[in-house]
Amino acid sequence: MVVKKLENIEFDIIAACFFKSYENYYLNVPTDKNYYKNRWEMAKVDYALSYGMFDGENLVGFIINAIDNRNGKKIAFNTGTGVLPEYRGKRIVKSIYDFAIPDLKNSGVTKCSLEVIVENIKAIKSYQSIGFDICKKFNCFSGEIKLNSNEKIELNKVDHNTFDWKKMPNQDLYSWDFNSEVLKNGDYKYYQLIKGNLVESYFIVNPKNEYLAQFEILKKSDGCWNRLFRGIKEVSNSIKIINVDTRLNQKIDFINSIGLSNTVNQYEMEMNI
Repeated sequence: MVVKKLENIEFDIIAACFFKSYENYYLNVPTDKNYYKNRWEMAKVDYALSYGMFDGENLVGFIINAIDNRNGKKIAFNTGTGVLPEYRGKRIVKSIYDFAIPDLKNSGVTKCSLEVIVENIKAIKSYQSIGFDICKKFNCFSGEIKLNSNEKIELNKVDHNTFDWKKMPNQDLYSWDFNSEVLKNGDYKYYQLIKGNLVESYFIVNPKNEYLAQFEILKKSDGCWNRLFRGIKEVSNSIKIINVDTRLNQKIDFINSIGLSNTVNQYEMEMNI
């Protein structure tokens, strides 16, 4: 078996290996290959810095890296790792990283990061053996928003350029896919909640897939969280919230109070190279 870059591999071959690798996973993954084609493009996947293990001509394992500059560092975010079931136990992911790390370094990458489900102990230990450390813990939620408030709100639809992103709170606590640089390439809608002629809060949502990508309080006052989620409910009654950093206690407490289910929890892991 040999490791190669994925830049000249047809997307359909990568997608087929991806879907087979994620059969019987901890949660059901979307099965539309165009969903991943668009998602990986939005996340800035670079197939020239993504890698696969090949058995002859057959792709049997892969690491798909999104590449971007964040906080002055060029980072390779592993947006998808997989190994075909019949090839597991052969330390394929480690072999791919052994090949990838010198190549990533040569391209100027200084850090690798990834996300892994908390219960996936085998994968966590594998990544730790490679050199990754846990740096964040995320909770994920979904369901219908249940609110008792009937307070009238003022909701303004805006766009990505309305925001001074350097001043927006908690940007360093969002995961890769919900960073502002990724969101601007997606089909997201931007809203501000106005109270007393001031922007009290904002949220970013994709009504089609119900992903609530970002939401923050900018001016704290009594009832601010209720007003924020009343605005969200007007746009999308059902939502999916992926990767809320567990250090954001007020945010998680309010999410738990409005009837959403905690679907899965993840770690973010990182490795300096």
